[in-house]
Amino acid sequence: MKRVLRFSKIMLMLTILFTLAACSEEEKSSKEKQVEEKIAYSFEHPETKQKYKVVHAYKLYTSLIDQLEKNQEDAGEVYQNNIIKKVYNTCFEGGEYLHMVDNLLKWSPENSDSIKKVLNEIDEEKTNVAIKDALLKSSDFLPSEEETAVCVFPSHPGNENTMVAAGAGKIIVFYNEFYTEDMIRAGIAHEYHHSIWTEQHLEKYISFSVLDNLIFEGKAVMFEKLVYPNITFSQVDPSFNKTFWAKVEGDLDTYDLNRSLEILMGGQALPRHYGYSEGYKMVDSYLKLHPDTTPEEWTALSAEEIFQEGQYLKNYQ
Repeated sequence: MKRVLRFSKIMLMLTILFTLAACSEEEKSSKEKQVEEKIAYSFEHPETKQKYKVVHAYKLYTSLIDQLEKNQEDAGEVYQNNIIKKVYNTCFEGGEYLHMVDNLLKWSPENSDSIKKVLNEIDEEKTNVAIKDALLKSSDFLPSEEETAVCVFPSHPGNENTMVAAGAGKIIVFYNEFYTEDMIRAGIAHEYHHSIWTEQHLEKYISFSVLDNLIFEGKAVMFEKLVYPNITFSQVDPSFNKTFWAKVEGDLDTYDLNRSLEILMGGQALPRHYGYSEGYKMVDSYLKLHPDTTPEEWTALSAEEIFQEGQYLKNYQ
């Protein structure tokens, strides 16, 4: 009988502990939602009812800066508690490409002066208008049943990114002082394509070859120019330089991420953003031979199909 009573007490105590822990998590989640509601702008497509959200994460940096000026020793922890944890669920949770935002997620602030400068440059209303315009126009070409969140952060020192898709439905904007509304529009269209491709087609791919990466970016460049034909965001060199091509042709079938990044970004005797330009021209070559292909159709095509059926090598013969 004593064993039964002891066991019952233990079970009761465990139940109470689990209940308290659950309540604590629910309370924490509720507080995070309340914070996000204050810094978020939500809307939907007037026809399809597709949902979107713009999260102005940069608004949280004011309290971060205040705390950093008082205590620099725990800068990383202050950053995590004041910024990342409060928007993690919407902006990062489940993201397929979190490695692309690793510097943002693990940043440890040292100097807030550059951040202050960027914060003063951000116009919330104009940013909302530009992002909304881009999302609505982009989804007219490629609709989704899932919500798309765009999270706006100030550009951090040492971060060369402008925008990235952290995964399906999760676009991260690194706002810098040189941004224009046109840059925001075209950049969002570019990342929206990455988001949709990831949502609808990523499961087919175990790993990415250099060619896969080139056409992954090439499709996004093509899409941004489709949505905003009069805005130049990604630069494209229309020429077919045999010297540059000879440096990369032999690597197309390799699965070296570092080599993909070298070609995409340029360097090693390649022009800046060479891979983006080359990937775009691969998609363009395909579409010139298959002009009736819709954005949904060419988005779904494999890199090999676009490269081979676009007869891309003829450009270098």
